[in-house]
Amino acid sequence: MFGVSVEEKMAVQSLGKLSQRTSVLFLCDMQEKFRPNIAFFPEIVSVAARMLKVAQLLEIPTVVTEQYPKGLGPTVPELGAEGLKKFQKTCFSMLTPEVEEELQGVTDLRSVILCGIETQACIMSTALDLLERGLDVHVVADACSSRSQVDRLFALSRLKQSGAFLTTSEGTILQLVQDAAHPKFREVQKLLVTSAPDSGLLGFLHGQGAILR
Repeated sequence: MFGVSVEEKMAVQSLGKLSQRTSVLFLCDMQEKFRPNIAFFPEIVSVAARMLKVAQLLEIPTVVTEQYPKGLGPTVPELGAEGLKKFQKTCFSMLTPEVEEELQGVTDLRSVILCGIETQACIMSTALDLLERGLDVHVVADACSSRSQVDRLFALSRLKQSGAFLTTSEGTILQLVQDAAHPKFREVQKLLVTSAPDSGLLGFLHGQGAILR
């Protein structure tokens, strides 16, 4: 069984520190049929693609899922996940038996970095399942979206209430690198030269996002 016990989790309150050695990246259901309906879909995929590039540079294991691909299509090519195994599912949570088996091979897994769609459905279910197993969950807010921005906003608030850490892609990346002396820092730095695109979070911060504070 991966993760840590609830007792161990409660014994030492987690600060949410990230380490490339104890983290896994989850990329959830970024598929063709969602493209016209998900708010800020191109921006979300762009941010998630940058997260994937960093994960590959830092040799962080990555899990990619597809929700009922027969009906919802394959993972979009711009994510850059062509060479990665896709775990097919029908349940909302990414934590299928096949994914759980895959995670058994990750040594000292402590944190999951979560990107994808939809925030109130598959992201929510996945995060709650991971939290229940005693893992830290870092929801990359600029890499998660929904059809409805209201659903997205309340889902992020609900995730925070449940103990997930809400963060941004750049904040996550810098936590993973930790040091400018890191051997991969220069390569990672090149990916950060251009700021992440606006994925709708700015609107949350201008009045209607008080629920997240």
